[in-house]
Amino acid sequence: MRVHVVDPPAYTPPYDNSLCAALTRTGADVELITSEFLHGRAPDLLGFPVDEHFYRASAKRGSGARGRKPQKAIEHVAGMYRLRTRTAAADIVHYQWLDLQVLDWLLLPAPRPRLLTAHGTLRGGRPGWGARRVYHQMDAVVALSEYGAAKLREQAGVPSERVHVIPHGPLDYVTRIPSPAPLPAELNGSDGPVVLFFGIVRPYKGVDVLLDAVQQLHGTGAELWIVGRTLHVDVEELRERARRSSIKVRFVSRFVDDREIPPVFERADLVVLPYREVEQSGVLYLALAFGKPIVMSAVGGFPEVAARGAGRLVPPGDVESLAQTIGDLLERPEERRQLADSTRAAVAEHYSWDAIAKDHIALYRELLGE
Repeated sequence: MRVHVVDPPAYTPPYDNSLCAALTRTGADVELITSEFLHGRAPDLLGFPVDEHFYRASAKRGSGARGRKPQKAIEHVAGMYRLRTRTAAADIVHYQWLDLQVLDWLLLPAPRPRLLTAHGTLRGGRPGWGARRVYHQMDAVVALSEYGAAKLREQAGVPSERVHVIPHGPLDYVTRIPSPAPLPAELNGSDGPVVLFFGIVRPYKGVDVLLDAVQQLHGTGAELWIVGRTLHVDVEELRERARRSSIKVRFVSRFVDDREIPPVFERADLVVLPYREVEQSGVLYLALAFGKPIVMSAVGGFPEVAARGAGRLVPPGDVESLAQTIGDLLERPEERRQLADSTRAAVAEHYSWDAIAKDHIALYRELLGE
């Protein structure tokens, strides 16, 4: 079976690479068609070819170059037309992201069957007209959770028989990096328990709620690490909240390369995702990969992960509940160990990439009428 996995903007290279590697292990002939990843080193390739087919000219200008967006839009249309020739020999074309949905529904290559994985595109309510048209051009849409599947049916109007739930796997490629970097210098010198918030700091992720919660962690000897670049947030306001905290708060406010991830997660005693809203989160699947105890808001697909023992839930935006849950786990190392054991068990039993690949192959065969 020849499978083309297509991610034009390279939004999710960790997922793309993990899925392609797992599909390859099943015996499928897999190729990833994507673009150059501009925000740091992409995950190492794992035994399948990669064609950086899209945005070759604009990639040379860098991710923040002025005028890159219009050039990228032109290149996207051209790339989608060239894709028609590239995918002609594929049995299955599996899209991960489509970046210009208002046109993409017209630009999709003809070969069928084709399917799309819905990566968090439903956050924020009803999808736009272009997204709905793209969904309806697909023979199947993969949701990463039952929550996402319900959104696809109810808000995007995708027929139930076309919606298939296949979970996200742990981003465990990071645990196998042969030469990880040392701990970032900003984080050196900690000897107490570490509470970690990781990933791009955006308003919906509730870092302000977390900073208010840790003000109540007197006497724990813990530190809070906020690791990741900021986007559309008032950094000074967050730092002011940190100065009022009863525990030490450290910031690494930049993009963190894959090689820096292992020492950060290995040092963390607790990973916290205090999101106000979300469908899925790559950070959750990093925490699963490292077998960490997790505290997360009861939003989106998170309760489905917690139901398998991989984490504790708190109401979104509830400072008191978040502070209580973090404080209890910091004071009870044995409970943290038990929660970490449950996390590793959930990964082994439900979230392994080999099981996920088998589910995809079964779906591909169904679409092919085999």
